[in-house]
Amino acid sequence: MLRWAGHSLIFLLAAPILLGTLIASLPAFGYFPPLGSSDFSLEAWRELFEVPGLTRSVLISLISGVLTPLISLALVFLYLASATGSKLDLWIRRLVSPLLSFPHAAAAFGLAFLIAPSGLLSRIISPELTGWERPPDILIVNDTWGLTLLFGLIVKEVPFLLLMSLAALPQLQPRHRIEVARTLGYRPTIAWLKVIAPSLYPLVRLPVIVVIVFASATVDVALILGPTLPPTLSVRVLSWFNDPDLNLRFLAAAGSLLQLGVSLIAVAIWLALEKFVGLLWRFWLAAGNLNTGEGLAFAIGRSAMPLVLVVIAGSILALLANAFAGPWRYPSALPSSWTIQHWANSLSDLSTPLFNTVLISVSSTLLALLLVVATLESERQSSKSKSTALWLLYLPLLIPQIVFLFGIIVLTEFVGWQANLSLVIFGHLLFVLPYVFLSLSEAYRQLDPRWTQVASTLGASQLKSFWRIRIPLLLAPCLTAVAIGMAISISLFLPTQLLGAGRITTITSEAVALTSGASRNLISVWAVVQLSLPILGFMMALLIPKFVWRNRSGMIDTR
Repeated sequence: MLRWAGHSLIFLLAAPILLGTLIASLPAFGYFPPLGSSDFSLEAWRELFEVPGLTRSVLISLISGVLTPLISLALVFLYLASATGSKLDLWIRRLVSPLLSFPHAAAAFGLAFLIAPSGLLSRIISPELTGWERPPDILIVNDTWGLTLLFGLIVKEVPFLLLMSLAALPQLQPRHRIEVARTLGYRPTIAWLKVIAPSLYPLVRLPVIVVIVFASATVDVALILGPTLPPTLSVRVLSWFNDPDLNLRFLAAAGSLLQLGVSLIAVAIWLALEKFVGLLWRFWLAAGNLNTGEGLAFAIGRSAMPLVLVVIAGSILALLANAFAGPWRYPSALPSSWTIQHWANSLSDLSTPLFNTVLISVSSTLLALLLVVATLESERQSSKSKSTALWLLYLPLLIPQIVFLFGIIVLTEFVGWQANLSLVIFGHLLFVLPYVFLSLSEAYRQLDPRWTQVASTLGASQLKSFWRIRIPLLLAPCLTAVAIGMAISISLFLPTQLLGAGRITTITSEAVALTSGASRNLISVWAVVQLSLPILGFMMALLIPKFVWRNRSGMIDTR
């Protein structure tokens, strides 16, 4: 039975995503029998290209998709080049994993409350440094060209690309390569850029493409930080899908395919830039300039990551301040009083979304863990190398969510299924599975096989050895994978909104819905709750092994 686990995992991911993407194209070309349309036509495309401001929406999505990974990857590489091996590097490496648990919506809200004209940053520097006695009339959040959206995406994606780079670096033996380059007269930063960066980039290319797709098609971050007149293309597609006029489903389908095209164009532009930068890099390597630009690269690299951390810390502080703030007149740096009234007013509204959030995240993550462990155990027992088809694990991250989720909705309407909690859990499972697999696979594969061999010599069956040996030894990695999976599920907005038809609410979906007009205090309460849940998950993943193995310290960290 286990031998089919790997195939089942890949099929579970690939089938609904590829089928959903294919089915999403049917309404785009006029075929949607549930709405009484059984003839193919291009009417939806004609309507789409007549939508006012469509060109700007496409351009903003495209710019975000290209510039987010470009700037983020440049900052990550410059940081690694300038800080590898330093005390700063050791400190940052401890923080990078918790930073990934910061949900996108909460991060976007925190950033908005930090840099808005009346935000925390403006209050701190006013009026002493600016002379402002009232908030300046400057459009920062929701600016026309999406610069704040771009900034928010960069702040969120830098930790992700840094973690992916740190995971890939050991394969390159960077210390040995740097030492060789130093003997030729290169300073450390330039040596890293010349001998490590060209070899590291191919190892992180796939995560970079994931960032491109996400940045070009994000919905929740764009709803909070992005422009509104017109919004990004993905936000427009979602509004057409949610419109009471069901005829707009045809327009939404055409828009979702256009979004897929925009993301593919962004990837194509990136691949072209990759060739161009690679050519320039080879010229730079051949020129042999030993230390040209060392000072500038060092300064940018050393300052970039602390700046990202300061922005994230400031965003969290802005959320906490607004969640407990009483009357707070501008330009006072702090509220005149503190209160828990906002929390008391929200308690009754929080209960149902909080229960749904925990239920969905726990269910989807445990299902993902079961499938992943079965797949890895099947791989171990069959003594096969890693399957080449495992790249399909990235499939949910390589196709814009709005596209295949829309197709899944069309499929459910074809067969007459109603939106329900099970469908939402399945939608979350599609996104949780890749992260659980990637976080657990290396620890599972690297566990010393001699433990199982010793158990076998004592007469233990494979099943008994699995439960009594492998699972206890892998308790810490399994709990870490569960914490990561739950953090991903908690942050998901679009699967909940689309597959739940707006009837199943979570902390994230309700928090994003509040952007339309709720007070900062109320939004902050929901964002703090959303932020707290992943932190609790990681704390439990850290504390449970210490409690279970409190008398066996060697069992606490077997990774």
